[in-house]
Amino acid sequence: MQLNPQAAAKVLNAATSLRPILGIVLGSAFGQVAKSIEVDATVDFADLPGCAASSVEGHTGQFIIGRLGGADVVVQAGRLHYYEGHSMAQVTYPIRVMAAFGVEQVLLTNAAGGIATDLAVGDFMRIIDHINLMGANPLRGEAAAGLPGFVDMSAAYSESLGQALGQAAADCGIELKSGVFAAVSGPSYETPAEIRAFATLGADAIAMSTVPEVIVARQLGLGVSGLSCITNAAAGLAKSAISHGEVLEQSRQASDRATRLLKRFCELVRNGTQLNAGFQD
Repeated sequence: MQLNPQAAAKVLNAATSLRPILGIVLGSAFGQVAKSIEVDATVDFADLPGCAASSVEGHTGQFIIGRLGGADVVVQAGRLHYYEGHSMAQVTYPIRVMAAFGVEQVLLTNAAGGIATDLAVGDFMRIIDHINLMGANPLRGEAAAGLPGFVDMSAAYSESLGQALGQAAADCGIELKSGVFAAVSGPSYETPAEIRAFATLGADAIAMSTVPEVIVARQLGLGVSGLSCITNAAAGLAKSAISHGEVLEQSRQASDRATRLLKRFCELVRNGTQLNAGFQD
């Protein structure tokens, strides 16, 4: 499958007159946010040259262009995962499409398992750093013309966008934790021994996504913010077995708070200076 983000961006350009510079990826636990968007155009992944379709429940697989919290946004409703059998290039292709469309800042969301003792099911966690445990890197191979092959990840997450998330949570009366996010390839959940090892490494929460998108976003020069909803306790930390059904159920329960949080975040970004400040972080 040939990947041409510029060709895909032309499809988005033809679908709408809006030119948002803020992109949002809605992972599990955040899918219901899409219902609050003032939609100008919707484009399915299948309608974009080179874009694969999502096969995971809870991931619609489309771009929604419109307004959220008064801000022009392009929202990726659902994502592609490495565990679905997609290559890393396919998993991160939507980020490259958003960048080609003109996006300058992205908020990446996900559902995650809580490892840290201060994280409970239903909590939101601002990602301040990550550990890539997926055994693969989306930048492997020759870099596209004009892009760096060796990307500095010492400040992968924008402090200013993170502050906007914190302010949004405070304004909504939602407690926002912060921590280090670990990504594994999946699709099997982790063993208790693995979770103990990851905790020793410094991981506070864990899931099967997001990190490849962050790496590519940084290669493209985008400002990045990350947000996890803790939908289950990691293996060995809960009395029951982990299931995708549990994740989806907890996601539904968190959907109202997730919507309020993201709408307020968009309002703050629209009214403030965060859209430009992210490049200096």
